[in-house]
Formats: sequence, C-alpha cells, structure tokens
Amino acid sequence: MIPGGTMSDTDDRRDVSRRRFLGGLGGTTVVALGGLGAAPAARASPKLPTKARIVIAGAGAAGLASAARLSQMLEGASITLVDRRKVHCYQPGFTLVAGGIKSADYVTSTTAEYLPAGCDWIEERVAEFVPDANKVITDSGRTIAYDYLIVATGLHLDYAAIAGMEVERIGQDGLGSLYAGPEAATATWKAMAAFVDEGGVGLFGRPITEMKCAGAPLKYTFITEDRLRRRGTRGKAELIYAAQNKGLFSVPIVSEKVRMLFRERDVAVRYDHVMTGIDLGRKVASYATPGGSAEIAYDFINVIPPMRAAPSVRNSPLPWQSGIFAADGWMEVDKASLRHRRYPNIFGVGDVAGVPKGKTAASIKWQVPVMADHLAADIQGKTSTSVYNGYTSCPLITKLGRAMLVEFDYDDNLAPSFPGLVAPLEELWITWVMKTMALKPTYLTMLRGHF
Repeated sequence: MIPGGTMSDTDDRRDVSRRRFLGGLGGTTVVALGGLGAAPAARASPKLPTKARIVIAGAGAAGLASAARLSQMLEGASITLVDRRKVHCYQPGFTLVAGGIKSADYVTSTTAEYLPAGCDWIEERVAEFVPDANKVITDSGRTIAYDYLIVATGLHLDYAAIAGMEVERIGQDGLGSLYAGPEAATATWKAMAAFVDEGGVGLFGRPITEMKCAGAPLKYTFITEDRLRRRGTRGKAELIYAAQNKGLFSVPIVSEKVRMLFRERDVAVRYDHVMTGIDLGRKVASYATPGGSAEIAYDFINVIPPMRAAPSVRNSPLPWQSGIFAADGWMEVDKASLRHRRYPNIFGVGDVAGVPKGKTAASIKWQVPVMADHLAADIQGKTSTSVYNGYTSCPLITKLGRAMLVEFDYDDNLAPSFPGLVAPLEELWITWVMKTMALKPTYLTMLRGHF
C-alpha cells in the first residue's frame, strides 16, 4: 500500500500479483530494468598506464561516476576530486520525498563512501577556473594544476531571481519547493499534505531556463492531484500548471500526452507564464506573459527556481560565448564528445554541460563513458569514436502506482530501452517500480563505476 493512500480489494489483489511477478523476475533483473539504456561496457584490463594529472571539479553524481570510471581505465593517473560537500544527495528521489512516498533519509548518504580507492579528495570548492594556465583555484586560494580537467559542478538554483522568495520559509503558509534539498522536500510534503486536507488552489510550473529533470514539476502536479483524489478532497481543489512557453514538455509527443492527461484530470494550464516573483504574505505569484504581468493566487505552490551554471563556471572562460546556452553560463562542449570546444583537455559532464538534452542522472550514465573514452584516447594520441546521442530518461509519475517511462535523444526521438516490455507513454505499474525501487540501486552502482 502506498503511504497515505487507500486501496480497493481489486487493487490489493493486483498488488499481490505484482509482488509475485517481481519475485519471479528476481532482484537482479529488477535493478537491470532501472538501467534505462545500456551504456558502453567498462574497458577491459589491462589498464592504460599514464602519469596524467586529472582534476574533477565537483563530486556529485557526474563527478563521482567520472572518478570511478577513470580509475578502472587508467593505471598510475593522479585523479583528484574537488568538492566541499560531505553529504551526497540522490536527487532523483526528491520528488518522492516531497510526495510523501519516501523519507528524507532515502536520498542522503555521504560523498566519502563512493570515493574510488586511490583518488584524492580535496574538501574545498573550485572558486576559479584558469584554463589558459591549466589550473583551478579553490575557495581557500589553493592552486591545483592539471593535464585534464573534468567539470562536473552541477548547477545553481537561482532562487534570488524570484522576487520575494525566501527559501527558509519552505513548508510554511503553503510554500513548497522540492529542489532545495532533502529538508525542503520533506517540508514541501508537509505543506502539500495540508493542502490535500483543506483544498484550495494548487499552483505548479517550471522556469524558462534549462533545468534538471524537466519532468519533476509535472510529476509533482500529478502526485498532488492523485493525493487529493485518494483523500476525497479533489472537488475542493483547483490545480493550475503555469507553463513557461506554449508546451508542457520539450518532446512534442510527450507534451501532447501530458496535455491530454491534464485535461482528463482537470488540471488547468496557463501557457506562456514565466514566474518572476512571489508575495508570501498574500499568497500570490507573479508572472511575465506576452500580454504583460499577471498574478495567480494560491493556497499551495511548488516553486521551481531558474537554474543556471554555478557562478564559478559562469564567470570563467568556459561558458558558451553566444547562442541559447550563453545567458545562463552553461559550459561550451561538443554535444557528441562532451569535450570543450576551445580547450581540448577539458570535458564537461552532467548538469553543467551546455547541450540540448541531458540534465538527468540517466544522462550521466551515458555521458561519463563517452567522456572517459575520449580522454583515454587523447592520452594515447588517438581519436575516440564514442558518441553521446543526448539520451535522457524520465520515469514520469502520473499517479501513485503508475508512471510512464519517457526516454528520448537529441532529436526528440523516443528511445525505449525495453520495447515489448515497457511501452513508451503508457501509465504502467512496472515503471512505477522502476522509479521507486530499481533506479536508486542502479544509480549507486553507477557511482561506483559500473555502467
């Protein structure tokens, strides 16, 4: 039974049959289902001997996975991670915490437990990138030289760009924001649960910037809607989704599917609404629209802030100098190799990379092996043919116990990993199992270098 939910006798019988089915699959197979695409296999031994100095800026998912992969491939390399964060967060689980499906401890662990043997960890933050001198400078003023640099700094949640927003008030007076961390996700769940009890206007949306897991705002809207139905208070609530443009998802066929589901579940959509501010006392959100400024009153709101590259990257020579990724400081990399277009000994992986798709944990699973192959080939004076095709995955929860597995590439082509088993854009319980049970073990396996 789903926490906080109710099940009919029919649902209970189905649940028993599902448990039997999963038992037949076996744990290994279930975890394999969470792989979401078979990334290139790890390079077989013998390892490549090298004395290369490799610095990895950032020890989140992309940084740790990069360190693990390179440790498996290289012998004698100096691999140094630079990041002051001691707590590691399984960020794909934030939506589950904010939905009352998992507790905060489900998404927290430590950086140290994933550090590969033989790698150095400098517990500081990179404050300055100096690519012309092949060095980085930490916030304590320490200079670290490198032969190769991997930038895996993630992104910056720019709450300050929303006038009136106060992160410390998340969980109070109907204010939610699941991206701000485990504690904020827990507080968001409490605020949402109160709204589910009382009803009113629930307001959702996403920023106009690029963002990590663009399906998360949609998932949370669906979860809230289903919570209301299960609580018997759906008739007391109005749900509004403020879309930042004229669509609901970057892939047209997915956008249309979500539009149909929103219409079926009576979620109103306000298109071309870009959030600019919030009045926490009045409980009113402000938006820029083609017709001018607009306001929407709410009883509960899930605020998704604009997302940009970290200031240390934005204020360095590394970002795009022009084009759609320049304004927010995303790193200028070749979208196929993840290699910097002007500094060939620098790579960018994870959220910081200025590529058309790829700000998900599933993308990292594909990006890191490609990056590592190109780096290893460069050490040998060779050229790698490995290509990242933009693979991105989003298990899009549409109700408690159901989700759609949305997988696509740079060209918005659907890229199903399990044709015949998991139908794209179908609301399936097996996809729910992937999201709530299988993906985290697969993610942790990736951190340890198993792709």
